Amino acid sequence: MRTRQQLSVARQILLLQVAVVLVLVVTALALAAYDARRDARNSATDQAVVVARAVADSPTVVGAIPQSDPAASAILQPFAEDVRADTGVDFITIMRLDRTRLTHPDPTKIGLPFVGDLGEAPQGTVFTQEYPGTLGPSMRAVVPVLDDGRVIALTSVGITVEKIDRQLRHDLLLILVAGLLVLVVGLAGAWMVSRRLRRQTHGLGEREITRMFEYYSAVLHAVREGLLLLDDQGRVQLVNDEARRLLDLPEDVVGQSVHDLGLPPGLVAAALSRNAESDDIYVAGDHVLVVSSAPAAWEGQDVGAVVSLRDHTELRSVTGELAVVRGLTESLRSQTHESANRLHTVVSLIEMGRPEDAIAFATEELQVAQMLTDRVVGAVGDPVVGALLLGKTSEAAERGIDLTITGELPTEHGIASRDLVTVLGNLIDNAFDAVTGQAERRVRVSLSSTDLVVDIAVGDSGAGLDEQEAAHVLERGWTTKTSAAQDGGRGVGLALVAQVARRHGGTIDIGRSPLGGAEFTVALAWSTSSEPVTT
Repeated sequence: MRTRQQLSVARQILLLQVAVVLVLVVTALALAAYDARRDARNSATDQAVVVARAVADSPTVVGAIPQSDPAASAILQPFAEDVRADTGVDFITIMRLDRTRLTHPDPTKIGLPFVGDLGEAPQGTVFTQEYPGTLGPSMRAVVPVLDDGRVIALTSVGITVEKIDRQLRHDLLLILVAGLLVLVVGLAGAWMVSRRLRRQTHGLGEREITRMFEYYSAVLHAVREGLLLLDDQGRVQLVNDEARRLLDLPEDVVGQSVHDLGLPPGLVAAALSRNAESDDIYVAGDHVLVVSSAPAAWEGQDVGAVVSLRDHTELRSVTGELAVVRGLTESLRSQTHESANRLHTVVSLIEMGRPEDAIAFATEELQVAQMLTDRVVGAVGDPVVGALLLGKTSEAAERGIDLTITGELPTEHGIASRDLVTVLGNLIDNAFDAVTGQAERRVRVSLSSTDLVVDIAVGDSGAGLDEQEAAHVLERGWTTKTSAAQDGGRGVGLALVAQVARRHGGTIDIGRSPLGGAEFTVALAWSTSSEPVTT
């Protein structure tokens, strides 16, 4: 359970974004205020220079300067006040070179010395500065009055800082409103990002996410089962090492669609199914897999599927051999009854005083059984495969099926006995099932070898397969048996045959048997190869 002190990742990101937005907005406002203040003072200075130049160039000013102070003031004071009122500046002071004021907004200051620096204005240049004069701090400009290139007086024009600040406060209000709008938009964006991030992380904190990733990664790589996690679009989002091995997946499998991985269609359909499936058997490459799949949901919303894989290849091989042993046991059990009947016949013949007939009968049965055993074992050269065929022969006799075995296999072919048992056992069982219920029940097994290739052909007199059935017969789960839905092992035998053929670089041909039904011909190379199965 998350501690009270630990904030979720989404909330931490929100707080960080809010802090960043606040810092950016406050910094932007401060820089904007500083820039506005500087621009306002520069603008006021430029305005003062322009007005001062206009006053200094006025013929009224140039004409009045040579007169006496009272006369000059009488002419210049009304002129200066009119210009001041029209231009919006705070003062216009026209002075002689000795600083004596001829004009001033306060008439009592006329005739008094000008207060402030003149810079190089008496030498004919424009001088500007911020100075605390009689009207308070102001941005002022001092411009020389020229007559034929000679400086005859000076004009000072100023705008008080107080007036500049009043205008600046109005401009700053607009800047503040714009900043607040930016702040609101930034906070809203941060909240939306945080809300989406909260949904994506399910409100977890960074420690919980880190711990979850570490544990999940450890579990995925530690379990012996293969795990495959798909999203709702059928793309691989997570896969562990065992699943990579069992399905022979590439390193860059994450993000790929399950349709593009070359998996059996049945396995793909099971992985994408909206219904949970448990312990279904599929053949993928060289592996027999037990597959369980289930849709995954979070808060009622479908987020994908979880597929678990278990390798049952070796178990299936051993199970096949066990089935052979069980078949032989059943065959021996049935033969026990036959032997008991024959023994009773021999005893009865002896009791009837006909020992010669008893000996002939017993010898004939032994010869037939021995001849069959010698012929089968001699044909395959392998006692395990021979035992399988003998068992199938007895089973065929019990089921009323005419089983014929022709040809032989080389003694040295490099193919494991269990692989031959898988191929022959499944093909013969499939043929037995195909002829069950038919009027004519015939199965033929042909064994041969050419050019380092072992050929095994099993044909029957059943109904055969049409083109559509032949195209799907090697797929896991495909079967013509009506009981398949109740038997989880159905539809696997021929897929196992295809697996053996693939492992030995062989082929499987499906055609029409001379007996009238289907015929499966499996070609197995003596040396192991990885060529694909063809049909």
